[in-house]
Amino acid sequence: MLRKLRITLAIICFTLITLLFLDFSGALHAYFGWMAKLQFVPAILASSFVILIAIVVITVLFGRIYCSVICPLGIYQDGIAHIAEKRKKNRYSFKRRKKYSYGIGLIFFLLIAFGFTGVAIFIEPYSIFGRFASNLFSPVYRLINNVLAYFAERWNSYAFYHVDVYIKSLPMFIIAIAYFLTITVLALVNGRWYCNNICPVGTVLGCLSKFSLFKPHFDEEKCVSCGLCEKNCRCSAIDSKKHEIDYSKCVACFNCISKCNKGAMKYGYHKYMKATESPDFISDKGKTTRKTFLSTIAVLATASTLKAQEKVVDGGLATIVKKKAPKRETPLKPAGSVSLDNFSSKCTGCQLCVQSCPNDVLRASSKLDTFMQPEMSYERSYCRPSCTTCSEVCPAGAITKVTPEQKTSIQIGHAVWIGQNCVPLRDGVTCGNCAKHCPSGAITMMHYDPDDESSPKIPIINEERCIGCGACEHVCPARPFSAIFVEGNLIHREV
Repeated sequence: MLRKLRITLAIICFTLITLLFLDFSGALHAYFGWMAKLQFVPAILASSFVILIAIVVITVLFGRIYCSVICPLGIYQDGIAHIAEKRKKNRYSFKRRKKYSYGIGLIFFLLIAFGFTGVAIFIEPYSIFGRFASNLFSPVYRLINNVLAYFAERWNSYAFYHVDVYIKSLPMFIIAIAYFLTITVLALVNGRWYCNNICPVGTVLGCLSKFSLFKPHFDEEKCVSCGLCEKNCRCSAIDSKKHEIDYSKCVACFNCISKCNKGAMKYGYHKYMKATESPDFISDKGKTTRKTFLSTIAVLATASTLKAQEKVVDGGLATIVKKKAPKRETPLKPAGSVSLDNFSSKCTGCQLCVQSCPNDVLRASSKLDTFMQPEMSYERSYCRPSCTTCSEVCPAGAITKVTPEQKTSIQIGHAVWIGQNCVPLRDGVTCGNCAKHCPSGAITMMHYDPDDESSPKIPIINEERCIGCGACEHVCPARPFSAIFVEGNLIHREV
C-alpha cells in the first residue's frame, strides 16, 4: 500500500513538472507553476524558507521522501531502473556510500554560497532534468502538437495550433544529450547510483534522514535471510546478511517492503536500530565529521539564501539572409533579474524560462562565464512589455516577479545604432521601422544632415526612455546584422 501511494504521488509530481517544461501556451504555469518552486536548490536560491523548512521536517520525520516523490530526476531514474528490472530481476547488492560524495556536496554548497552558481549547476538534479526535458522532450512534444494541429485544421477545429520546432542552442542540445545518456545508462546499470554518489541534494538529505523517526527496518524474528530486500533495493542501501540499512542512502521507495513475502521488512517508528554507514561515520571521530559536515552545509545554505530560425519580414521571391545575433558586451537578462551578478548567482540553468517564453527571445548561453544560463536574443522576436512569463515561472529567484506595469519602466539595456548597417545610408532607401515599432517612443527619425532636408532620415535614440525590449533590433531589415541592437545593462534601472 505504501509503495503504491508513493508511486502514485511520484507519477503525479513527475508528470506535472515535466509538462511545465513542455507547455508552450503558458496555461499550466498558472495552476502548477508552484511545483517547480518545491525543488530544494531553487528554494535555497529564492530564499523560500517555508519550503526549505518543510523539506527538512518531512525528511526528519519520514526519510528521503523528497528524492522519491518530488525530485523529477530521482523519479526518472526510478522509471529507467524499473524498465531494466523487467529484463534482469534481483540485480542489486549492498554497497557503502562513497566517501567522495560528502566532498562533492560540500564543494557544491560552497560554490552556491560564494555566488559561483554557474559552476555548481552542472550537478544540480532539478536543472539536469530540466535541460534534457526542454531540449529533448519538448521538440517531440511540439512535433506531436503540430501533427494534431494539421488534422484539426482539416476538421475546422482550433483546439491545436502550429508552433515552431527548432534547436534554440546547439551547444545546449549536445549537453542535454550527454546528460540524458549518462543518467539513463547509470540508472539502467546501477539504479540510483547518481543520487547517492554525486547528487549534492541527496547527500544533504541523506545526512538528515539518518535521524528520521519513521523508516524501514528489519523484524529479525521473521527474516529468513532470503536477500530479496537487498537484491531489489535500487539504492544498494540494505545489507540483508547483517540486517542493517544505510539510511543515508535509503529514499523510502518501499520496494523492500513489497518484495518481502515474510513480512520481515516494516516501515514505522523505530528508535533502536543498527544502521550501517561509511567507515568515517562509525567511529567517534566520524560522529564529529558528520556534525561538522551538517553544520557546514547549514551555514553555507543560510549564507546562500541571504546573498541571495528567423522570421521573414518582407514578401516576394528574393532570398532573405538570416539575421545573426550581435556581439553584446553585456548579455541581456529579463526584467526582474535586478542585475547581471544577481542573476548569475541565483540561476540554476534549468531552462524553464527558456521553454516558457512565449516571445521566443530566451535561449541558453554558450559563453563560458554564463554557460547554460539563459540570455535574451532578438532574432526571432522581441520582449513584449506586457509579458512577464519568465518572472512568474522562475523557481530560484533569479528573475523576481514583476507586473506588466513595472516591466514597462525597467531598463534592461539600451539601443545602439550602427550607421554602416542602416539601409537609408547603405542602400539609399527610406526605412524608419525601428521608430515605428518602438513601444516606449525612444526612437525618432531625423535627417542625417540637419541642414539638408533631402538627406536620408536616420534613427536618434533617447537612452533615457529606452527599456531594451528589442523591438527595434527585431524589425530592422538590415542583414545579417541589424543596424540597431540592444546592449545590456549590468544593473537594471527604472526609467
